[in-house]
Amino acid sequence: MTADTTERLGPEQLGGAEFGERATLVQFSSAFCQPCRATRRTLAEVAAMVPGVAHVEIDAEEHLGLVRALGVTRTPTVLVLDAAGRIVRRAAGQPRRADVIAALGRALPDRPAAGP
Repeated sequence: MTADTTERLGPEQLGGAEFGERATLVQFSSAFCQPCRATRRTLAEVAAMVPGVAHVEIDAEEHLGLVRALGVTRTPTVLVLDAAGRIVRRAAGQPRRADVIAALGRALPDRPAAGP
């Protein structure tokens, strides 16, 4: 996954999808994309494992303006957003679960230090 901290997205740009409190995994898919199905499962599993993380799937064909604006050229494309909606990682193709978890590490805020 590559870094991309220049873009910021809001729920209104993603069809009103609910963002995660800590991070959001945004997946651009298309109807006949076989790797998109596996990516959907992987991202849903990771989102379920990590508190405060949401998975949002966007149909690329129905959101061509957004696809063009973000330079999405193939499906699946995954964006990792931090809590403020900034894109901190981006990858095209089917990601491995370990790569998604590592990318989330960059998006998640540092945990506060434990008290005395």
